Amino acid sequence: MSGTTTGKSSVEPRAERVNLFATCLVDQFAPQVGIAVVYVLDAAGIEVNLVEGQTCCGQPAFNSGFRREARDVAWRFVELFEDVPGDIVCPSGSCVAMVRNYYPVLFVDHPEMVERARRVADRVYEFSEYLVDVLHTVDLGAISSSDKTATYHKCCHLLRELHVDQQPGRLLEQVDGLKLVELERADVCCGFGGAFAVKMSDISSAMMREKISNIEKSLANTVIAGDTGCIMHLQGGLRRAGSNVQVVHLAEVLARRASD
Repeated sequence: MSGTTTGKSSVEPRAERVNLFATCLVDQFAPQVGIAVVYVLDAAGIEVNLVEGQTCCGQPAFNSGFRREARDVAWRFVELFEDVPGDIVCPSGSCVAMVRNYYPVLFVDHPEMVERARRVADRVYEFSEYLVDVLHTVDLGAISSSDKTATYHKCCHLLRELHVDQQPGRLLEQVDGLKLVELERADVCCGFGGAFAVKMSDISSAMMREKISNIEKSLANTVIAGDTGCIMHLQGGLRRAGSNVQVVHLAEVLARRASD
């Protein structure tokens, strides 16, 4: 695929090629998100390389207390990506936060790996962060169907761990025809939290019910989010509640073009 940048900034992209870290959930459950990321980056004039052999960042094991197992996976991630030139783009705030913030914790007893991990982490960007902060691109020529009214859920890791707050909104504001409505308590957790939803199911369910109530009050027919785990959790809760509201990744919204 090929394309040209449609952003309003005159700043040239820092790179013409990036590496996609697809994440486990995208690979196994939502491949359409990975395809959308490639499509959007291509529209911005960026060639996307898929590094073969990539697996997990180690977050599930780390969050469950299995540090040794998580370290083994993280070691593999560093070894795989450190030899590949170019930035690394990932459609998941939680996975990016794991690499940036917690690899130094995992490798605390391996000083040489801490430094190697930091060099890799310096090249890892969340999808919306990369578009806005690195490419300086907010208008990608995306369009929306006329009947789509959407609201945006602020995923916890993206907001709190990476401090990525305004970037998704700036991108969505430029989607032609998209009707954005405010979500009450948009920054409150949906109740997923990875293993938290299983270990603390009662609390997770209560958080989900509040989130669904706020989604219903928004009258939106689409919820947009930036993390596949949250998307799956929200979609499951809405379906069980008998709602027809759809939950999609930001990349899927930005990927739609007039020519499609």
